Amino acid sequence: MTIKTSTNLNPDVEAERLNQEATASSLTEEQYQRKMQRRKEVQEKRVAQASQEKGLIIVNTGNGKGKTTAALGMVLRSLGHGYKVAIVQFIKGAWEPAEKAVLSRWADQLQFYAMGEGFTWETQNRERDIQKANEAWEIALNCICNPDLRLVLLDEVNVALKLGFLSVDTVLAGLEQKPSDSHIILTGRGAPAVLIERADLVTEMTLVKHPFREQGVKAQPGIEF
Repeated sequence: MTIKTSTNLNPDVEAERLNQEATASSLTEEQYQRKMQRRKEVQEKRVAQASQEKGLIIVNTGNGKGKTTAALGMVLRSLGHGYKVAIVQFIKGAWEPAEKAVLSRWADQLQFYAMGEGFTWETQNRERDIQKANEAWEIALNCICNPDLRLVLLDEVNVALKLGFLSVDTVLAGLEQKPSDSHIILTGRGAPAVLIERADLVTEMTLVKHPFREQGVKAQPGIEF
């Protein structure tokens, strides 16, 4: 088997080609070594070309579990770097005790606003839901425009947009006001197409199996809360 190399290919194209090449088990030791060396060269070229830094608009959406959890991972990462962070929660209300206990350790770096009053099937008051979503947005916009905050998490804001509690145009206009080096994360199902188009990083969580749906397993500490 011959491992082909090219110095003219786009690094992203070359990386994908190398990923799709013969599996390691079908290569001789020499072929495997050449392939890994080429992958190293391609990766180094990609890293060298990606020298730009910018504040990102990040969207976590989809029907699968883990949108807020992934965002909290970025929150913890930012706090670990010593950055100041804000979290504005649009739908669910206050964090569960375990999350609150952990995040309270960074009280000097973290601003937290639990503006939601619960899921819409619990509140059963559309006008109140709209009012609370807009109150949350006022706080969110202040956080977005604050140059001292490196990361702002707008938790479940996509749901507020999907249900019409907030105007998509209003949110997009607000995002344009963020400082150039700050990151904004927007979580929740049903992110509108125009927001996905505007975002720099979009992850869609796909639901494959869920123990509540298939097995009737209730929410459990350490997993759901």
